[in-house]
Amino acid sequence: MNKPRRLVCQAMGLGALMAPGLMQVQAQSGQAERAATVLGGLVWQERKLLGFGTTLGIKAAHADATVLGKALDESVALLQHLDQILSLFRPDSAVSLLNAEGLLRDPPPELVGILRVAQSVSARSAGAFDVTVQPLWKVFDAAQKRGRLPDDKAIDAARSLVGWQGLIVNDRVLALKRPNMGITLNGIAQGHAADRVRAVLQRHGVQHALIDTGEWATLGRNAHQLPWVLGLADPRDETRFITRLLADGRCVATSADDQLSFSQDHRYHHIFDPHTGRSPLELASVSVLAESGALADALTKVFFVAGPQKASGLAKAWGVDALWVDKQGRWTATAGIRQA
Repeated sequence: MNKPRRLVCQAMGLGALMAPGLMQVQAQSGQAERAATVLGGLVWQERKLLGFGTTLGIKAAHADATVLGKALDESVALLQHLDQILSLFRPDSAVSLLNAEGLLRDPPPELVGILRVAQSVSARSAGAFDVTVQPLWKVFDAAQKRGRLPDDKAIDAARSLVGWQGLIVNDRVLALKRPNMGITLNGIAQGHAADRVRAVLQRHGVQHALIDTGEWATLGRNAHQLPWVLGLADPRDETRFITRLLADGRCVATSADDQLSFSQDHRYHHIFDPHTGRSPLELASVSVLAESGALADALTKVFFVAGPQKASGLAKAWGVDALWVDKQGRWTATAGIRQA
């Protein structure tokens, strides 16, 4: 269902808030853990909470602690709202209800909006990104629970239910055209959440922030007025970094074959080629930098399906930068990737 969020991790800047000698305050409020630090005339605050099946976090700064607190409280409330609508981890979420009934009348505007973005990416990518791949996940998950992989017949039957054109999206109703179809927004929801939180912070005048929704967005600089640095974990060894990226204000999304694998050799994993029903064979990890977190998140799957030979052209066509790692651990990045 969801991908564990651990591939892209912030390597420098997060820990700076906990340096010795800084004034720190920690408290508990509701479901979000809070921490505050004062440095260089700015108040830095942090929130952590659960959502989308993982831990989410926001660090941000403002000269006015009250303004900052309101901005972060609103951001936390927004993330909880998005989780209630978009998460498959909640049986009562709007997405879960749509999957259960095949029909959702008067859908939340937030869900309609993200599905329109998803459908536009599907159309432009010739279906390489497709939110209706949920039947494939279900058949692989069911087989894994029995200690094996699904057979070709089961995979092909699930793949026959996949097709973004079979999802009807409008303001009044969402509908799946065929029985047993289903959608998952786990390939776009976390990037979308980063976009929405960043917009909330900016509306409150926040100029420096690190947003972790499972994908990443940054504003300004860290507490020591240095660029945010994101460490890109090796998909075969999560204890080491492939490289470190200098955040440039764009969102960063990563997908990797080890985040949820159905086989030890990572041949079968949570990223599916909607056209074949199987996992793409050539890449182990893809990171995309884009102005939109939702777009970056969705495009990581498009890059997986396209493979390394088409990756550079794909990045140029979409106006994004990307870094991809093949199954042998060799990585390549487009020219706009800034390494620390």
